[in-house]
Amino acid sequence: MEKVKKTEDIFNRISGLIEQARKRVATTINEEMVLLYWNIGKTIREEIIKSKRAKYGEQIVQSLTAQLIPRYGRGFSKRNLWNMIKLYDEYPILQSLLGEFKGLSWTHIITLLPIKDNLKREFYATLCQKERWSTRTLQDRINSMLYERTALSKLPEETIKNQLKDLKEKDKMTPELVLRDPYVLDFLGLHDIYSEKDLEQVILNALEKFILEFGRDFYFVARQKRITIDSEDYYIDLLFYHRKLRCFVVIELKLGKFKAEYKGQMELYLR
Repeated sequence: MEKVKKTEDIFNRISGLIEQARKRVATTINEEMVLLYWNIGKTIREEIIKSKRAKYGEQIVQSLTAQLIPRYGRGFSKRNLWNMIKLYDEYPILQSLLGEFKGLSWTHIITLLPIKDNLKREFYATLCQKERWSTRTLQDRINSMLYERTALSKLPEETIKNQLKDLKEKDKMTPELVLRDPYVLDFLGLHDIYSEKDLEQVILNALEKFILEFGRDFYFVARQKRITIDSEDYYIDLLFYHRKLRCFVVIELKLGKFKAEYKGQMELYLR
């Protein structure tokens, strides 16, 4: 029995080493690929600039594609070469590119490149790195206008920059990064007329997707959580805990227009 346990311990240690090495290799491959594509984009752009002919860019990309694909594969299609040129155009300084997209794959990067607002692009890149989004999840977040729905997007530009910097360098999460308005709950599949109880039940049935819409650091604590104030019982619809903010998050489900009494009810719970 002891021998089996010892073998299992050794296996787990070796398995951990293998997984760490795989992650390092994947990161290195991603960085090398991005560096290669940036250099290709730089080379083509410099040649286009030298020619001083508008149509020359289209001609040279078409010609290069015809030569590169047979030797190196579909990764050098016309569309991808233009993505490489765009990458260089957007990030002519290599260090700024590597700093913003560190750890992201090429497919992540070309999903982010069409975003024209630099702060918005940095927001998605940073959250993508921290929450390990797949390319599909990243595209879904962009399509759902996640950035515009965060409290962060309403803050002054300098404040946004500082909060994103703290998230990247210190892993510091703020309420402005976490809280959103409105939340997109289309995946719940509710139609026509439904009650607050129906809404609560369907959220619990689709809790994984609900938490992903809120953010990965939310943990479900309880439904209809009872608290007693001055000998009177009150019930919180949904109670979550946020790991990085280190605080509880109270969710009260209400249908219809906002009423002043809702604010008073929430302030009572928070006190």
